[in-house]
Amino acid sequence: MRVKALSIVGFLAWGIGGISAQSTTTMKGFISDENCANKPSLRDDTACVKKCVGRGSPPVLVSDDKVYKIKGKVDAARDLAGENVTITGTVNGDTITVTSVEKS
Repeated sequence: MRVKALSIVGFLAWGIGGISAQSTTTMKGFISDENCANKPSLRDDTACVKKCVGRGSPPVLVSDDKVYKIKGKVDAARDLAGENVTITGTVNGDTITVTSVEKS
């Protein structure tokens, strides 16, 4: 019984140690779309971005030449397609979970 209890405590300690606290960050960038963002010549082409987003291509944030997928306030980002923005959210890899987005 003692070994089982120690195993459970060890597993829980390992699991808690593996959890990383994600902090909120604010970034400036350009709302592009998945299609245009992957083509450097179209990445910040406002007319192309608005057309592609209007046809259903998901909006993305381009900041410091890095492309971030957007989760959270996707509709707000879609409304600002082709615009320079300030976004606040939590970054996890290549995805930002947006808590606020505004034109800058």
